[in-house]
Amino acid sequence: MRYYTTFYYRLYGHATQRISTSVIASKTSQSERTGLVQLKEYIRMIRKRIWLIGGIVLLVCAVVGVKNVYFTPQIYEATAKLIINQTPRPDRAGVVDYSVVQTNIALTNSYKQIMMSSAIMDQVVTSFPDLKATPSALTQKLRVNTAGDSQVMDLTIRDLSYTKAVKTVNAVAKVFKRQIPSIMKMDNVTILSEASLTEPAVPVNSNPAIQMFIAFSVSLLLGIGLSFLLEVLDDTFKNEEDVEKELGLPTLSLITKMKKEDRRSDGSATTPKQVGEGQYAAINQ
Repeated sequence: MRYYTTFYYRLYGHATQRISTSVIASKTSQSERTGLVQLKEYIRMIRKRIWLIGGIVLLVCAVVGVKNVYFTPQIYEATAKLIINQTPRPDRAGVVDYSVVQTNIALTNSYKQIMMSSAIMDQVVTSFPDLKATPSALTQKLRVNTAGDSQVMDLTIRDLSYTKAVKTVNAVAKVFKRQIPSIMKMDNVTILSEASLTEPAVPVNSNPAIQMFIAFSVSLLLGIGLSFLLEVLDDTFKNEEDVEKELGLPTLSLITKMKKEDRRSDGSATTPKQVGEGQYAAINQ
């Protein structure tokens, strides 16, 4: 009796496990089919309005391309480099003095403010009248940066003309080097490199490839999103599949749309007749 009870429990557990496994597999398969159906539905909606998506992409890319070519002014950038390096004492020549380096680095922030001040900009305008710029305009165009704890200062000027940008940034560098000894009572500024007119002038405010890629991506997403929105808002039935999907019932018959020619050709069959017309059978026959 005990043997049969144990056998029964093992058989019941095995059957329960098989049933549970089958149920899980069935649910997984059903979920995969549902996901596949949804994916096909999305693809169908995109193919249904592919003309709309393509039109939006072409329109946006064309507008961005025309704007870049005809309506976006080209801005050029020129850079000069200065180094803050105090001349060591004769007995310390060839030896790196860490305290002197730290002092030069600390002076860099002060030099930034001095360079942007009217003391330098007024001298630039006076010394280089061919630039035809005001001190305030030069201050707005000038950018001074340093790379971390570095003694090197990068002077950058942006202008619609690359030639003017080069001349302006070199003028600021020369005037700053000339004025620092009288302002700081030390001569520790050296022009490391000047901007050159021989370098190729490349606009810094336009990159057609990147802008066209962004326009293509954004317009594509916009077109797909608009297609899905139109599909959601469209509550009409286009074919029997839509009816079956909405009602959950199979289609028994279809009534096709009739043309005017077909209606005229079948008009004789629907001509109204009076009572007594047509074929009939006599009762006395």
